[in-house]
Amino acid sequence: MRPWQYRLAAALAALLAAMLALGAVGHRSPAPLRFVRGGRFKVALFADLHYGENAWTDWGPAQDDRSDRVMATVLDAEKPDLVVYLGDLVTANNVPIPNATLYWDRAFSPARSRGVPWATVFGNHDDMAFEWPMEWFSPDGVPPVHCPPPVSGCSFRGTPRVDLMTAETDRDGGEEGLSRSSVGPKELWPGVSNYVLQVLSREKEQDPALLMYFLDSGGGSYPEVISDAQVRWFQSQSHFLNPDGRIPELVFWHIPSTAYAKVAPKAKSKIRRPCVGSLNIEHVAPQQAEWGMMDSLAKRPSVKGIFVGHNHGLDWCCPYDKLWLCFARHTGHGGYGGWPKGSRIVEMSENPFSVESWIRMENGTTHSHIVLARFS
Repeated sequence: MRPWQYRLAAALAALLAAMLALGAVGHRSPAPLRFVRGGRFKVALFADLHYGENAWTDWGPAQDDRSDRVMATVLDAEKPDLVVYLGDLVTANNVPIPNATLYWDRAFSPARSRGVPWATVFGNHDDMAFEWPMEWFSPDGVPPVHCPPPVSGCSFRGTPRVDLMTAETDRDGGEEGLSRSSVGPKELWPGVSNYVLQVLSREKEQDPALLMYFLDSGGGSYPEVISDAQVRWFQSQSHFLNPDGRIPELVFWHIPSTAYAKVAPKAKSKIRRPCVGSLNIEHVAPQQAEWGMMDSLAKRPSVKGIFVGHNHGLDWCCPYDKLWLCFARHTGHGGYGGWPKGSRIVEMSENPFSVESWIRMENGTTHSHIVLARFS
């Protein structure tokens, strides 16, 4: 392509992103994400918070408080430019209220109070229907269920993905908001969190220097899978926004693909290079099927890494072809597993481009530093 063609493609890409954001949330587009502070851009991944568990007990609300503190610690130490909420923000199957948006909204509070933008993808627990605890059928009977104000009455249906995302973008989207999430194209439903974010160059202010793709990996109200329709959507978006692969790309979803199981260290064994991490307590629990997404990603040299949650007992990164497959770190005190909590940090440098990552723990320490991509 000639220089003027590059400029035209970049302008069209920026226009498309603005139109997609406007149409998705019904508001004017928010301020663009941009490389700053010496040409760097830092992302904190908050995975598997699992808010709302056993709200009728003492320990349920207490663990939500601890999750608040983990995120606050990470945000204050790292000062990221974006937070990615990597699914399972709430344990909806443990939330007996008409909508889980109360807990969904609480998950954003640490980022909101610090003015940090965020983006979300759905996990398998976010829109589950309520599961009645077995002990409620004991001789003691069903305990009183107190629905928090302003809720009147309780429901057990689960809150649909579209309702959760719409509530988020209505409150925090638009020109003045911090949410960069979108209700994705209707033709991809029931998968909802399918959208693209651009990070603009510091040096060339209108040119994207990084593309981040967010995909709904299903679960909860429908099977745990990235569909063929999503694969075709990704191919269309990536070919339009980045036809020659000059712009680096990162991808985020919740449930690991089957490729993760292929490269995984043996469960409960020591993590050895080229993999890097500290937690390898369980087997990978992958999606139910693979419909071509990994093939599409592996064929694009511009894709540098995929980031997932779901497995609370894993925090490693391993190579797969020419890209990296990474787990986040279990951030929330909800959900299974008593391991120390933390957040995977991903930092990009624009020129020369590089991707580095590490884990920031709730006690303030860091570990598992790794370079995922570097161009000289």
